[in-house]
Amino acid sequence: MANNEDNKSEGSAEIDGENENDENEEAEKILIIDPDSEELDFNHSRLTKLENLEPLRKIHRLCFTWNLIKKIENLDTLVTLVELELRDNQIIDIENLDALVNLELLDLSFNRIKKIQGLDNLLNLQKLYLSSNKIQCIENLSHLKNLTSLELGDNKIREIVNLEGLENLTSLFLGKNKITKIENLACLQNLQLLSLQSNRITKIENLEELKNLDQLYLSENGIMCIERLSSLPKLTTFDLANNKIKKIENIEHLEDLEEFWINNNEIEEWTTVENLTVNKKLQTVYLEHNPIAKDPNYRRKIKLLLPWLVQLDATLCR
Repeated sequence: MANNEDNKSEGSAEIDGENENDENEEAEKILIIDPDSEELDFNHSRLTKLENLEPLRKIHRLCFTWNLIKKIENLDTLVTLVELELRDNQIIDIENLDALVNLELLDLSFNRIKKIQGLDNLLNLQKLYLSSNKIQCIENLSHLKNLTSLELGDNKIREIVNLEGLENLTSLFLGKNKITKIENLACLQNLQLLSLQSNRITKIENLEELKNLDQLYLSENGIMCIERLSSLPKLTTFDLANNKIKKIENIEHLEDLEEFWINNNEIEEWTTVENLTVNKKLQTVYLEHNPIAKDPNYRRKIKLLLPWLVQLDATLCR
């Protein structure tokens, strides 16, 4: 939130409903008690419609998580709104947001949205959460110059496209989609976190311009080789679990690497593990469920090779 916590008034509102034990009861409705509320939560309130919000004159945050809302509407008077959470509803379209010119956070995760649209006036938006929808294409985002975090995981996206203009983006989540290639990321030179877990990627490539990348998540793909990482000197967390990798290689230049996840791969030669001895800042390594982990002296050998480790797999070393 942009506002100081000390200046926030305690929000007051009620859900207006009758005959709670009646199977045929009418849908619950919003009843505003304090029009000066700055934060209001209507989570798990069985609401089906956004309405009766006009009295709110100072509202900064509204949360409608886990309701039955189907349409974004009746928000035109809420020009002071900074955060809007509509996670876990039944929304189909992104619409009727033009008046929310001060909005910085919009959460529409876990809905039924098929298209990214209706964001034209949200020029101050910093965080956009659209995970677990039915989106097929990344589009209509280039005007969001202040966007720092974009979540599009668990959709139906096949290509990484149309990210031009998002030069302030620091976190990009695209896990659990249908992406086959790492591409079109050169414009995101301030990116610090990239998540591409659970896709159909077979090759590490096109990361050359991401010199500020700190965390890279590529687990549950079809990657066979560790390569093309020479331009990522700031990487501290690298997740390659559940791939088809046979060798640990090409990471000796990752001098700041602290966490390395390469469990559930096909590593069977101890000589390849020795390549980790140059990464002196390593604290956590996951190597379980590789052929080498079947060695009865597995843990002892790793500790001798990497005596500075704090954690091996799920167990502390010290």
